[in-house]
Amino acid sequence: MSLTEQQIQDAIKGVIDPNTGKDFVSTRAAKNIKISGADVSLDIELGYPAKSQIDPLRTLVIDKLKAVPGIGNISVNVYFKIVSHAVQKGVKLIPSVKNIIAVASGKGGVGKSTTAVNLALALVAEGATVGLLDADIYGPSQPTMLGIDGRPESIDGKSLEPMRAHGLQAMSIGFLIDPEQPMVWRGPMVTQALQQLLNDTRWQDVDYLVVDLPPGTGDIQLTLAQQVPVTGAIIVTTPQDIALLDARKGLKMFEKVGIPILGIVENMSIHICSKCGHEEHIFGTGGGDRMAKDYTVEMLGALPLDMAIRMQADGGTPTVVADPNGRVAEIYKGIARRIAVKVADQAKDHSSKFPSIKVMNT
Repeated sequence: MSLTEQQIQDAIKGVIDPNTGKDFVSTRAAKNIKISGADVSLDIELGYPAKSQIDPLRTLVIDKLKAVPGIGNISVNVYFKIVSHAVQKGVKLIPSVKNIIAVASGKGGVGKSTTAVNLALALVAEGATVGLLDADIYGPSQPTMLGIDGRPESIDGKSLEPMRAHGLQAMSIGFLIDPEQPMVWRGPMVTQALQQLLNDTRWQDVDYLVVDLPPGTGDIQLTLAQQVPVTGAIIVTTPQDIALLDARKGLKMFEKVGIPILGIVENMSIHICSKCGHEEHIFGTGGGDRMAKDYTVEMLGALPLDMAIRMQADGGTPTVVADPNGRVAEIYKGIARRIAVKVADQAKDHSSKFPSIKVMNT
């Protein structure tokens, strides 16, 4: 009795992708099933970057297919393809940027910039092409965190080439000014600077552009929400009640302008003493979980209050690249993968597939 494609599909239905919680048939990830006698080959197309997941997922599929009676050689090709996803209505995508992820917080001092740079680097580690835009015009910190000196080049005299570090494309007002020069600018100048940094940078085929926003819900956040094509937003908070109050305001702002909330990251969740190993919730406990439950959004993960995270960021080599196999880097990578999965679940952007129609007098 010869094998049929239905037998293969029935077998694959039983394989659940641990990153999405869904099977490969219902998500249409299983493609190009080919049967030659007893031999079977197929592709598994993922919608999120998953360099570290390819071998485990391939093994899951092969092990399931081995149980099919009469099956011979099995070839499974697992790869990922990242596409553009829908943004706010009436806002056009930026050339060479597929998806924009805003990282926000209601107040300063919660580790938002450190979280943004590590999540960007975690996406790079999983095989994505990633850009990082430092949108904090008054207090740019990404040049220091990435260890980048110098100024960006301009080949055509109009646009800027992104700076590069650790496989990441980056742009910040900090590359263009003296580090000790204060930005004494009013709101309109700040929003114009953000738009220029975003639109005049020659991003190179970026799958995800992570935007590190300043704290609060002011001019820059409103400009981003109304004029920049944002795929989704992440809210960074600490468990502390005062931080959560402001984080809720940030979340509500994105909800009002129709930007999906991808989830909440709780920073400084627990402190583990480097001397004795004692665990202590310095800023309280469960705040991020409560906020996620209140607003029906996902709690993406919790990060410890760890001196190494601060030292590595201050030294220009953030945790994900300084200690890529460490426990904290694994937490960042897990959160980044979850963010990418959430983006992949959203509606795709089809605007590029429609021809532009011009009405001309003849």
